Amino acid sequence: MVSMKDIAAVCGVSVATVSKALNNHDDISEETKNEIKRMVKELGYHPNSSARALKTNRSYNLGVLYKEASGSGLTHDYFSKVLESFRNEAERNGYDITFLSNSKNRKDRMSYLEHSIYRGMDGVMIAVADYKDSEVIELLQSSLPVVAIDYVYNGRISVLSSNVKGMEELLGYIYSQGHRRIAYMYGEESMVTTNRLSTYYRFMREKGIDVSDEYVCEGKYRDSHIAGVITNRLLDLKQPPTCIVYADDFAAIGGMNAIKDRGLKIPKDISVAGFDGITMAGQLEPKLTTYWQNTEQMGIEAAKKLISLIETPKETAIVQCVISGKLVEGSSVGKI
Repeated sequence: MVSMKDIAAVCGVSVATVSKALNNHDDISEETKNEIKRMVKELGYHPNSSARALKTNRSYNLGVLYKEASGSGLTHDYFSKVLESFRNEAERNGYDITFLSNSKNRKDRMSYLEHSIYRGMDGVMIAVADYKDSEVIELLQSSLPVVAIDYVYNGRISVLSSNVKGMEELLGYIYSQGHRRIAYMYGEESMVTTNRLSTYYRFMREKGIDVSDEYVCEGKYRDSHIAGVITNRLLDLKQPPTCIVYADDFAAIGGMNAIKDRGLKIPKDISVAGFDGITMAGQLEPKLTTYWQNTEQMGIEAAKKLISLIETPKETAIVQCVISGKLVEGSSVGKI
């Protein structure tokens, strides 16, 4: 097996120089770095991860807790992009990722924290989870570095999508088009839902609009069937809304299908809007009005913050990072 010492001998430099070149230190010339890296590739040298772990007291392994309720798994448009960009940024910094599991089907079942410790994880990113779960709380209250997506917990770094600003911009656009009877179908209980729903109520109050209880409906994220049922219920009202805002773009698609099944036209007869800005939203007819969330940047920021917590804990502030998105006007909201 080729060692770092062998590379140093062939290149006529010290072992320390080889190490610095492989770690891209600035005090080594580019010419020397390139020569060492060429020889590393030619001789088939591979750094020993166990040796690196002993030297740095780190495993270079990040845990990911991903327990979403819709059953979409890694096909979930929102979270799949967060996870992909998180993985890319982690790998760019020399880290691998491992998904946490506490499956009841396993004989050696462990809690999330126990699994993290067992795998020697340097830190954990919570992409989505039931934050009322005692095992999730245990993980959050542990000494392990943790960063949470779209959830605020005291003493932990959070990376948040701009749900409040997004709802304000979306509703502001709908209002500017003349709509006053605006219904809202929200998703399951979560911090995201709470922030969007409270923003809806506050926006309507500030505009002097009395909100009918019939216009505020509990649905589910990524459930087009339930969205269709709720849409029909809203359309059957004596005074139906002129615009329906859905929990997300998938729900909006279900609503649009229900509207079209009744022989109505969007936005001529009724307007609709989503939230998330998934790729499919721009391919609909009419193009969906929605709020695009920058999931790629959320994943990158989560990885950066988690690695910073691991490598420079004393210098890393516990903050809430809000990642801005943007309004996509589309053509599904008509002017009254």
